[in-house]
Amino acid sequence: MARIVMKFGGTSVADLDRIRNVANLVRREVEAGHEVAVVVSAMAGATNQLVVWCQTLSPLHDAREYDAVVATGEQVTAGLLAIALQTLGVEARSWAGWQIPIRTDGAHGKARIETIDGAELVHRMGLGQVAVVAGFQGLGPDHRITTLGRGGSDTSAVALAAALRADRCDIYTDVDGVYTTDPRIVARARKLDRISYEEMLELASVGAKVLQTRSVELAMKEKVRVQVLSSFQDVPGTLVVDEDEIVEKELVSGIAYSRDEAKLTVRRVPDRPGVAAMVFGALTAENVNVDMIVQNISEDGMTDMTFTVGRSDLPRAQQALASAKGQIGYADLLADTNVAKISVVGVGMRSHAGIASTMFRALADKGINIQVISTSEIKVSILIAADYTELAVRSLHTAYGLDAS
Repeated sequence: MARIVMKFGGTSVADLDRIRNVANLVRREVEAGHEVAVVVSAMAGATNQLVVWCQTLSPLHDAREYDAVVATGEQVTAGLLAIALQTLGVEARSWAGWQIPIRTDGAHGKARIETIDGAELVHRMGLGQVAVVAGFQGLGPDHRITTLGRGGSDTSAVALAAALRADRCDIYTDVDGVYTTDPRIVARARKLDRISYEEMLELASVGAKVLQTRSVELAMKEKVRVQVLSSFQDVPGTLVVDEDEIVEKELVSGIAYSRDEAKLTVRRVPDRPGVAAMVFGALTAENVNVDMIVQNISEDGMTDMTFTVGRSDLPRAQQALASAKGQIGYADLLADTNVAKISVVGVGMRSHAGIASTMFRALADKGINIQVISTSEIKVSILIAADYTELAVRSLHTAYGLDAS
């Protein structure tokens, strides 16, 4: 017997037929003798509609009331799934985040989980009852409902698995595992049997949509074994585990891409101590996250700084830097949204040379110019013109020998 947390995303619970399908998957685990908790997202499209209603009434709406509205989607799904399970003869009860409670900080719309009291759930599960938990939500310090940001149900599931000391957290979605790259772009992409937390975290942070970044961070910190599975195909998924559990480590495990990038270049910045702090301090004040950064060689006491931000953050970034122009003393601010970030990820990079050179040679052979480069211990990311995204991904997938035979 194992204790399992099962999480189902919006496409898995998109309508009543799919909720019945989920109920059957849960019943299968219960009949196998396992203790089960389920975390659910809102039905596909439900959260988007709730967000639109809030924004239509007031673009500058109260974040606390926004959370009260958008959290209802998950509560509907939890109640419906509990009813579907009861219809199948499985004892089940739905739980909102505040009932457990899942305690968060007070950052409405993007709250972070602080503690989960799982004692009552463990007691109920021990008696054979399935706990159906509304994901994406918690209880803030002011006793108001909070939400965790888009994709937050993944984080809810992993955090609950850690609190319940579950043997595994199964994330059910519309794909049947983690692939070496997007199968829609590369037909010969391979599904991975296992991938390390670090690799999955890097892939999630640079554009892979399978798991939310924060959920992988939490899984790695709490050593929660995560399995990515399909709700619609009864096939083995991909395990996300500690690196020590992977015997044969791939040189490169995956290639991710993101078109949600914008490039900013601050031209002719005075090359003196403190200027970079002013540039990025202005962006920090507006909660703009900066990713790739390049500073050119100084010439005549001046330099250029190029960096990337999320495309949705570009207007705020431009406004912040325009407001600080007199303090910083730059000449021009150039923006480019026709860019894409391509990233190659693999723990094998730690012990093998030549990963970057293979990347650069493969892109050069296709006539693709690299605009910005950044690296970490297990990742190389480059910025290219967005028009070459698919060509770059296919070329690199082949260059690193990731194509399925």
